[in-house]
Amino acid sequence: MTALAATAPLEKTPLEVYVAPDKPSLVGVSRSGLIDLLAGIGVGERERKMRAQQIWHWLYVRGAQDFSPMSSIARDLRTELEKHFTLERPEVVTEQVSADGTRKWLLKLASENPGERPHLIECVYIPESDRGTLCVSSQVGCTLNCSFCHTGTQRLVRNLTPGEIVGQIMVARDRLGDFLGQTRATGPGLPTEGERCVSNIVMMGMGEPLYNFDAVRDALHVTMDGDGLSLSKRRITLSTSGVVPNIARTGAEIGCMLAISLHAVRDDLRDELVPLNRKYPIKELLNACRNYPGVSNARRITFEYVMLKGVNDSLAEAKELVRLLKGIPAKINLIPFNPWPGSQYECSDWEQIEKFSEVVFNAGYASPVRTPRGRDILAACGQLKSETEKLSARERMALRAMAMTD
Repeated sequence: MTALAATAPLEKTPLEVYVAPDKPSLVGVSRSGLIDLLAGIGVGERERKMRAQQIWHWLYVRGAQDFSPMSSIARDLRTELEKHFTLERPEVVTEQVSADGTRKWLLKLASENPGERPHLIECVYIPESDRGTLCVSSQVGCTLNCSFCHTGTQRLVRNLTPGEIVGQIMVARDRLGDFLGQTRATGPGLPTEGERCVSNIVMMGMGEPLYNFDAVRDALHVTMDGDGLSLSKRRITLSTSGVVPNIARTGAEIGCMLAISLHAVRDDLRDELVPLNRKYPIKELLNACRNYPGVSNARRITFEYVMLKGVNDSLAEAKELVRLLKGIPAKINLIPFNPWPGSQYECSDWEQIEKFSEVVFNAGYASPVRTPRGRDILAACGQLKSETEKLSARERMALRAMAMTD
């Protein structure tokens, strides 16, 4: 074990707490919360539910970015809504498009205090011919210190709100023309089949979702609402490094698909790769998986295993992985390590990855090797990091200018 893994704290403490603006956005507000807000501005009890439904439709089906297009709502009420609320999403600072069609957006969150350095997150869209997967962040920075992950080297600034989580989906759909009445985007790698560009969500961006459980749950409830964004539970996957107490809650209160960042079959090695393992070791983590509400062959748990050369990629470890997962309906995603500046690891040789996969497959588990996407723009798994020192000089100047004019 490295000295860093032995001494680093398991979890980081947030540096800041979110402060709601005087004029909040309605993005991410629950239906009941929206009804309460309408009551607060004097909308009569008899019409609150109807007005909430109208706003919900304009926001999540039509993609309205302000109240003016909401022709089904009386002008006086639209004026009142404009006085008290916005429909603001995170702001796109930069957009990068990979050679394979992957898109990465650097997003600026609404500043709580004008003049302060803006909070930045990253969101990645991964297109395939028949689907489009959006990788969504749950924190500004990351709670954990996983040694192979670029995001884990970043400070934890704060948790995202439900609106900031849902807002990432709204931004992606805005950019891709995914709302009713919009012109659908075309370009390299974009889906050519299906009714929508964003068909799947993975909570695998910056942060540990289960250390921001309430906000993630509330955001995903908005995302799954059948009268709005309407993404089914089976098209949403939440990935955790192993926050055991909240795994059962995820199944019971969200009901989405579950992915586990496992990466090692021995506690001593996982302690180094995923230091949270010292708090929730492998046996305890896998017991939580066996008891995950709704787990079945139709709703298998995905185990993510990053392939690190000479570290965790031996055939003996492949056999131990199979033994550990016995009895758990599972598939195993083998992830070629995505290098990032300063990393101490190398990706396993392709021949070794194939041999490892063959052992797992022959034991009866699906073992796809995840095709690296967006490596050229640092958008691949484990590469996200939004600190402004990573940006070009021109981008840093643009951010400073925005902060001064907020």
